[in-house]
Amino acid sequence: MRQDPGCRTIGGRRQDRGGIGRNGWFMFDVIIAGCGPTGALLAAELRLHDVRVLVLEKETEPVSFVRIVGLHIRSIELMAMRGLLDRILEHGRKRPAGGFFAAIDKPVPEGLDSAHTYLLGIPQPVIVRLLEEHAVRLGAQVRRGCAVAGFEQDDDGVTVELADGEQLRSRYLVGCDGARSTVRKLLGVGFPGEPARTETLMGEMEVGVPREEIAAKVAEVRETHQRFWLRPFGEEVYSVLVPAAGVSDRAEPPTIEDFRQQLRVITGTDFGVHSPRWLSRFGDATRLAERYRVGRVLLAGDAAHIHPPIGGQGLNLGVQDAFNLGWKLAAQVRGWAPEPLLDTYQAERHPVAEDVLDNTRAQTELLSTEPGPQAVRRLLTELMDFDEVNRHLIEKITAIGIRYDFGAGPDLLGRRLRDIGLKQGHLYDRLHRGRGLVLDRTERLTVEGWSDRVDLIADPTAALDVPAVLLRPDGHVAWIGEHQQDLDDHLSRWFGLP
Repeated sequence: MRQDPGCRTIGGRRQDRGGIGRNGWFMFDVIIAGCGPTGALLAAELRLHDVRVLVLEKETEPVSFVRIVGLHIRSIELMAMRGLLDRILEHGRKRPAGGFFAAIDKPVPEGLDSAHTYLLGIPQPVIVRLLEEHAVRLGAQVRRGCAVAGFEQDDDGVTVELADGEQLRSRYLVGCDGARSTVRKLLGVGFPGEPARTETLMGEMEVGVPREEIAAKVAEVRETHQRFWLRPFGEEVYSVLVPAAGVSDRAEPPTIEDFRQQLRVITGTDFGVHSPRWLSRFGDATRLAERYRVGRVLLAGDAAHIHPPIGGQGLNLGVQDAFNLGWKLAAQVRGWAPEPLLDTYQAERHPVAEDVLDNTRAQTELLSTEPGPQAVRRLLTELMDFDEVNRHLIEKITAIGIRYDFGAGPDLLGRRLRDIGLKQGHLYDRLHRGRGLVLDRTERLTVEGWSDRVDLIADPTAALDVPAVLLRPDGHVAWIGEHQQDLDDHLSRWFGLP
């Protein structure tokens, strides 16, 4: 493979074991544009099924600024399902999972249906590094300093052209290349929505006044300005959020003087902020790709949807896209996917993104200083004292309330299954390989014919209220029952012919 000096390959195992494309080009099964959390995790999911993966990242080095991002409950569960959570926990900080909807301070409802009822704050470069290392460890190649400049698809695959003119050939291309996705633009997929109306400055920095003085001023200002906070993050370091002066070119990073000026405008003081760890700005632009798939080219993560970061759902939405898409795309490559399987990616994930965009729109309105939105905020604050309301909003933000439409059936059908106890260990420990799983309390069922794709656990002691379930590789319940023929029908529906 030709490689220009600026294009650096990372990965211990070269995937050069066959697959020559048209005109003699090397054939990958899947090329992924973008090595953020979504792209790295998708690469790892594909490698669990021995799919030949190349990840192209236009940046030569990972981002250096240490922005803290949060993993919500469902994403934490997914990391546990792949055996990644213990290592990730070493680098993160847990905090309660409540108080996220429009920053309305309400406690976590009791008895949330998860073993991981917390938010995990972790530096963005760290989670990207851990996921990239995971993908490389499984055999993915990552090429940094390589930008996608163009592509053409045909009935057999996709020819991808890099910025330096090099051409690569793969069966599929997935754009995980962010809000300004080159893949989406070249694909001609519409990205309708609303442009940014407001911008907010966010960063971490040291302060020069006593903590008590900061707390008093923050409490006073937040009576009318919800888009503002100073939160302690260590000994003298604070997380700072303050409205920007207007909407500007987000390619230009803010300065510490920008923060000082806006703090003085909003609060009358700049708190003596200095020595920033990182500084950024974000807008409230909200957009959703019209399609997630056109032929052999697909979109995931911010390439498919953008929204304000309120509620901390963005990274999580992309990670969950990757888990939904990975096993389906692998099934297509490996040749056992039922005909409509790959199309269920858009059918399932597009409505989820629509819901996230709507709830971030609602939260953004509730942060307004106008009398109308403030009245609605006060009313919602009262309503969230009802457990059902608070629980519903927490389940929405943390994505544990998602139910895919698998047809009529019990409420559990289409939902993810929590990490339940088994006779030997826990359920999620048996999902590390990214395969389907039948959990059978009757001890009468079999997966004969599908054992290369689906595992079987016969355990009458499993903490389950139904006789048996079929779990997809992403942990969602695809069947509930006890009869072999019914199970076989659903195995064929999701995992192809025996």
